Amino acid sequence: MAAGAKSTSSAGQVAAIAWLLTAIFYFYQYVLRSAPSVMLPQLSEAYGLTAMSVASLSGIFYYGYSPFSLVAGAALDRWGPRILVPLGAAAVGIGALLWATGSVPVAGVGRFLQGAGGAFSIVGAVYIAIKSFPASRAATLIGATQMFGMAGGFAGQSLVGPAMARGVPWATFWIVAGCCGPLIAIILFAMLPRTPPTQQSAGWVQQAGRALATVFRNPQSIICGMISGLMFIPTTIFGLVWGVRYLQEAHAFDYGEAVMRSSTVPLGWIIGCPLMGFISDRIGRRKPVILAGAAVLFLCLAWILYGPTDLLPPYVLGLIAGVSSGAAMLPYSVIKEANPPELGGTSTGVINFLNFTFSALLAPAFSALMTRATGGAAERGLVHYQVTFGPMLIGIAIAFVLTLLLRETGPAVRRQLPVAAPS
Repeated sequence: MAAGAKSTSSAGQVAAIAWLLTAIFYFYQYVLRSAPSVMLPQLSEAYGLTAMSVASLSGIFYYGYSPFSLVAGAALDRWGPRILVPLGAAAVGIGALLWATGSVPVAGVGRFLQGAGGAFSIVGAVYIAIKSFPASRAATLIGATQMFGMAGGFAGQSLVGPAMARGVPWATFWIVAGCCGPLIAIILFAMLPRTPPTQQSAGWVQQAGRALATVFRNPQSIICGMISGLMFIPTTIFGLVWGVRYLQEAHAFDYGEAVMRSSTVPLGWIIGCPLMGFISDRIGRRKPVILAGAAVLFLCLAWILYGPTDLLPPYVLGLIAGVSSGAAMLPYSVIKEANPPELGGTSTGVINFLNFTFSALLAPAFSALMTRATGGAAERGLVHYQVTFGPMLIGIAIAFVLTLLLRETGPAVRRQLPVAAPS
């Protein structure tokens, strides 16, 4: 009995270390994902592009991140994380070095690599969490995983922004960050435990295709992806990409104050993602927490766009918006619970794909809306931002309605519910 308990404890420690290391990789790639938003003037000058064109160039990240989420999920179900996750970290590092070249085509390739490799961080960390820990802690651990990413988003703004203001060359940041990628890859490869591949016959591509089809045919999977994507857009596009410029141009904040206010959104994520997961696991339900998060996020975004800026204390709105948007991670638990357990990696990949496909498609769309609102002029004001980003409120409202259609899969009701069958 003692030997068995010791073995179980040792296995738990190994799993915890594997999850932590992969979550740190997720932190790293999120720093790089959010960093361009606080160096738009430097990047515009270096690349000879407008701020909106730089935002579109930065958005290429999602064109790698979204499809490779599917690849990562299916591949992890087959081979495990030990080889794939380090390869992803190395790709992110190479992509950062390419971004530092100052060449627009090369930077585009680099940004795509950052996204493609970065997909293995979140999918890998969630895969380890759902495979190695009790289901009753799933939402808490997935929220904690996202906390690392949000901490990276916070660091990418609150630390990188002041560094840019102090005159650190933008290319120096990307070169140093790029060199960290291979180092992280080596550490991951050395520390992640060996995982025997699942015993499958030849024809893995066909089997992976069937697994993806199973998850995609489940209506609950599509609903989960839409909810998560619609609740993340206000933070991933408006907050991380346009937040600093919005505060400067619409409310005349200086650069340093705009960076600090904008960075409260990912700081709120750091709090909200594990908190929402913990509350959901505690009450044994997913839907009430998602509904509450969507309602609060709607009110915060409406106030940020249309309300007075001096009525509430500084930093409060951004912080609350970030905390409430942490509920967007709960569909990651729901999709896993609504599909066959052996497809945990595939399910995570599917929702990550659906989630960030919204960002990949809508980032340039919002840039185009801004161009139309300003008539192509370089100067932008509050009305232009309201016209451009007001439609995000409709998206949050749709997410709220979709949550009402979602099947509850939390621990409190899971025993009474059959696993959703594909239709």
